[in-house]
Amino acid sequence: MDPTFKPVKQKRRYFNPSHNPAVQGEVDKLLRARFIREPRYSEWIANVVMVPKTNGKWQMCVDYTDLNRAYQKDSFPFPKIDQLVDSTAGNKTLSFMDAFSGYNQITMHPSDQEKTSFITNQGLYCYKMMPFGLKNARATY
Repeated sequence: MDPTFKPVKQKRRYFNPSHNPAVQGEVDKLLRARFIREPRYSEWIANVVMVPKTNGKWQMCVDYTDLNRAYQKDSFPFPKIDQLVDSTAGNKTLSFMDAFSGYNQITMHPSDQEKTSFITNQGLYCYKMMPFGLKNARATY
């Protein structure tokens, strides 16, 4: 993280009250899965953004624009899929990681968890596992 950046606490955005059940449902799901927790103190606070899905439901995303600006981009390139497949040739066993919730399988360092704080109508939460939307999450995954 670039030390010249000052932490940003975004003010809570108000959105259509019809989105509240979708936000509450997503927060409850993340709490049950133990992917998020309530932070003790957070200097970085981001808002949630509701994005329409193709099936007519709403998806909750977190606006990490300010946090991403404070981090340098990891320039490690993704391996090409053909290289990954070729590297498995000759092995007896091949294991696949569940890519459906792949980011949420990577535990975040405790000192970085509170930087991923986000605010909803229900309260303030932070991720214990790698959230989708961070600049270097793809390189880590």
